[in-house]
Amino acid sequence: MTAINFAWSELGGDPALLSRVSTSAREGALQGRLPVRELARACVGACALAAAELGARRAGRADVPRVRVDDGAVAAAFHSERHLQVDGRAPVVFAPLSRFWRTADGWVRTHANYPHHRARLLDVLGVPEDVAAVEAALARRSSLEVEEAVYEAGGLAVALRTPQEWAAHEQAAEVGRRPLVERGRLDSAPARVLPPLDGPVLLPAAGLRVLDLTRVLAGPVATRTLALLGADVLRLDPPHLPELPDQHADTGFGKRSALLDLTADRRTFEELLARADVVVTGYRPGALDRFGLSPEALAERRPGLVVAQVSAWGAYGPWRGRRGFDSLVQVATGIAALEGSAGQPGALPAQALDHGTGYLLAAAVLRALTEQSYEGGGRSVRLALARTAGWLVRDVEADGPGDASYDGPGPWLTETDSALGRLRHALPPVSFDGGPADWARPPVPWGSGPARWV
Repeated sequence: MTAINFAWSELGGDPALLSRVSTSAREGALQGRLPVRELARACVGACALAAAELGARRAGRADVPRVRVDDGAVAAAFHSERHLQVDGRAPVVFAPLSRFWRTADGWVRTHANYPHHRARLLDVLGVPEDVAAVEAALARRSSLEVEEAVYEAGGLAVALRTPQEWAAHEQAAEVGRRPLVERGRLDSAPARVLPPLDGPVLLPAAGLRVLDLTRVLAGPVATRTLALLGADVLRLDPPHLPELPDQHADTGFGKRSALLDLTADRRTFEELLARADVVVTGYRPGALDRFGLSPEALAERRPGLVVAQVSAWGAYGPWRGRRGFDSLVQVATGIAALEGSAGQPGALPAQALDHGTGYLLAAAVLRALTEQSYEGGGRSVRLALARTAGWLVRDVEADGPGDASYDGPGPWLTETDSALGRLRHALPPVSFDGGPADWARPPVPWGSGPARWV
């Protein structure tokens, strides 16, 4: 089964619609030892097909628009955080302490982009913020010792494992038992009646309100995609956890941004929820439950809601409560070992677990909305970076040479003026006949808008 066939099947899509998808394969795009190009193409293609399907449903069309997936556009989009420039300035992608380190018995990778994670790492090691001091401290400890000590302190460090070592881990077994896309029903709400579409551009998510409670990359990529497709996306962040500016700019296209303290201002959140159609969360499993934000609790207060969740390790198993990022999941699941050479760990050519999972999450939301328009019922969808990693390592098959070569991202980059400055950015890779070619508006400064629907 090809990668896109598998992804579409996991989304519950009609296999007959796959004939609407065409691909421009480009040799050299997302080049790696693992079939990253094929995974990326499948995730974007499935998302575009889900958008086209919902668009046809809302436009009253019998035929689903044709979908075009170009490896060049996909490769540019999967590097969007690297291609972004603000007034000509290159982005800050990884902080100096976010990297691989040698330990007494192997390797560990840390993630210290956020100040609070950086502080916890340094506290565990008992050293100042100095690369040489961190290097010396880690060299005296074992990889697993560092992993556990930093986790216990609320920081982020993961030991390098081979695919075989990960396969023997209890978390890998739990992840492997789940489908790539977990889908469920939350209630028996009546069928969703979506207003028909009649504008010059086919926007499948037009008129839908999406509460975006995500951070970092996979969740924001999903909600950025829903914004492209016409949704009113309102990202909410706690005031005490500022987002990294370049990361916010890259994933903020088409959205509004507001600050909300869920502890102090529940009334505002409940007012937003009462008019929301979709809630997307990207915090570690269980972190939002104390605020009444589990899928079941949300659906009880807002019947017919679509709740989409994404996490690093999955909502099950011994690591279900752990924080994680794409780079760390690559290290734990054996990807970094497979992509390495000469005794050094490596990495995928892009943060493909984040981006790929993000497009799949958006696709799952779109498919849930389509299913609701026929069958009704609130829906839950859930994905995990570790499950996407397992799909890449075990099941995605490499295809043959491309029809053309990938000569760089140039054709798929553009420039846009914004309140943040002049932005150079990647164009969206989700493409279907009559659909949008770019976002309707650029990103706004973090937390700059009101916490209300327009």
